[in-house]
Amino acid sequence: MSATPETTTEKLTFRRYKEGDTKVKRWQEKIFQASYSYKCPTYVQSTPPCQGSCPAGEDIRGYLNIVRGIEKPPAGVMGADGKPMSWQEYAWRRLTEANPLPSVMGRVCPAPCETGCNRNQVEDHVGINSVEHYLGDWAIQNNLKFKAPETRTGKKVAIIGGGPAGLSAAYHLTMKGHSCTIFDEHEFLGGMMRYGIPGYRTPRDTLDAEIQRILDLGVEVHLKTRIGTHVSMEQLRESFDAIFLGLGAQAGRALPIPGDAEANSASNVVTATAFLKAFNDGRLKTVGRRVVVVGGGDTSMDVATVARRLGHITQAKPTDWEGAIAGQMAQDVADVSLRQGAEVTLTSVYMTASKPEIEHAQAEGITIMGGWMPIGVVKGPDGRATALRVMQCEAKMVSGRLDIKKIDGTEKELPADLIVSAIGQAVDFTGIEEFNSGKGMVAADKNYQVTGKPGVFAGGDVIRPHLLTTAVGHGAIAADGIDQFLAGVEPGRRPKIDVHSFDLMRKYVEKGVTLGEIKEPLRGTCDDKNAVHNYENRSDRYVIPHDQLFLGHFQYTDRNKRHITHLTKESALGNFDERLDPLTEAQVIAEAKRCMSCGQCFECDNCVVYCPQTAVYKVKKTETMTGRYVATDYDKCIGCHICADVCPTGYIQMGLGE
Repeated sequence: MSATPETTTEKLTFRRYKEGDTKVKRWQEKIFQASYSYKCPTYVQSTPPCQGSCPAGEDIRGYLNIVRGIEKPPAGVMGADGKPMSWQEYAWRRLTEANPLPSVMGRVCPAPCETGCNRNQVEDHVGINSVEHYLGDWAIQNNLKFKAPETRTGKKVAIIGGGPAGLSAAYHLTMKGHSCTIFDEHEFLGGMMRYGIPGYRTPRDTLDAEIQRILDLGVEVHLKTRIGTHVSMEQLRESFDAIFLGLGAQAGRALPIPGDAEANSASNVVTATAFLKAFNDGRLKTVGRRVVVVGGGDTSMDVATVARRLGHITQAKPTDWEGAIAGQMAQDVADVSLRQGAEVTLTSVYMTASKPEIEHAQAEGITIMGGWMPIGVVKGPDGRATALRVMQCEAKMVSGRLDIKKIDGTEKELPADLIVSAIGQAVDFTGIEEFNSGKGMVAADKNYQVTGKPGVFAGGDVIRPHLLTTAVGHGAIAADGIDQFLAGVEPGRRPKIDVHSFDLMRKYVEKGVTLGEIKEPLRGTCDDKNAVHNYENRSDRYVIPHDQLFLGHFQYTDRNKRHITHLTKESALGNFDERLDPLTEAQVIAEAKRCMSCGQCFECDNCVVYCPQTAVYKVKKTETMTGRYVATDYDKCIGCHICADVCPTGYIQMGLGE
């Protein structure tokens, strides 16, 4: 016969410490006891990988939640049309807090956000670019404007360069109350968006509309003005309180042929930047019959597809297109109707262009030779190039560097009437040599202040040639640094994850819910109305991975894809129409609903339904808001983990009580 020892029944309080405890114990040692644990759920807002991958730092999850209807425009807020604000305008305004050029970027950005999207673990990424495209176009069609700040600081900032970095800096600085003046050496603003990308990828009316919206904030512009030639840096320093260098890298790089300085001297061997600028300026109308492009990035694809569209005219003289590219004259278009398709060949050591661009080029009849490197230029008696000599090679990335091995005995010649080097860009420091770091770029700190130049900041390709979206992000970060500099504040450390994130406190203000004086204790309670106790924002330091989500919640749903006009070798000739159509309103909403809202509640009710203790409950309707849909009664919670296990977004984590 066994005896049952006497036990004392004590009412459970689920507190981590008891009265009289003075020593902190490791929670790991007492994590589970019978049917309860000391670890209770907390609501942790994290950065989704799409935002963590976005060079512009957009609040992607935020505007997708607006599009899908989870977060709604604040009650009583009027839109630009004088009516209650539409979800389109509200989403666009959230988007443009980071990126003032959504219609352009929605078309041309290669979308690293989509590569990082956790939905790829289910079936396919969310079409973030297509939603951005739709919102940008909707804003233009409905004549939306930015709201200028009511107060001005009286500080003036000079911005050198009117490309994506300069325009972004001007926008963000103006929104902070500073006065900005853009100096650009071209006839029009836009930088590489205008002079480096063909119009069938960035329609000029779209680009002009988004640039004009920034200028309408009161930004002053001086075109055809080169700093170092027409205006000196000394004059800028005397007239402005700070300077931003956003001049870009619009000087092309010559063919990488070691030991052959004469290879690039031929008049029909040109850089991609010169070629595209001549085309975008309207000077270049046709090319030679045989065009060879060297390079493997998206720019090389632009050159190749432009050459296919331009074609050649049999009786045209080589000096016609060479003079147009050199900027000496515009081609006579009288015989353009007689043009024929050009034979375009693209050689690349290592392909980095996006897969869709490669597929488009191949469909248009462009020959792509991967794994071939240029080793020389064959010239005729007149000094013009007649062919590009190439050699097969093997290339792979090793520790971030491209390792190239030549394959002996594979040399051959590619006949060419025009050779275009599209292997990258360089910065032209003429007149502003003081900013050259010695490596052809500008050296800057993490706040993008130029090393050893107080009050001078930089962004875009002058720091690191990359995406247009990267330049937009640089402009925003530099604007923060300039704002701190003008305020006389020592620049602080940038957050580990530098993105625009959802702001729960802003939603409290919009909802009219007021938090009172915060009193101790802050942790382990659920009744005090003066603090959001079981909520933590880790967006500045934590990107939530797919293995922290409950992926079983999501069903297979096909992506809503934009219609793309695919051209053939024949139909590409002379076709400069835009080939990418936006989604419809219904498609955009459906696509936004595919977003898994990683790291933030999207109101699925799983935690409420599956909690065995009814400890998880919906917040009162008068107080509910995005990011604050459910809460936990810690007098009922036993720490069973079920709510965290069934949370699709990873918003619930068993952290309270650590």
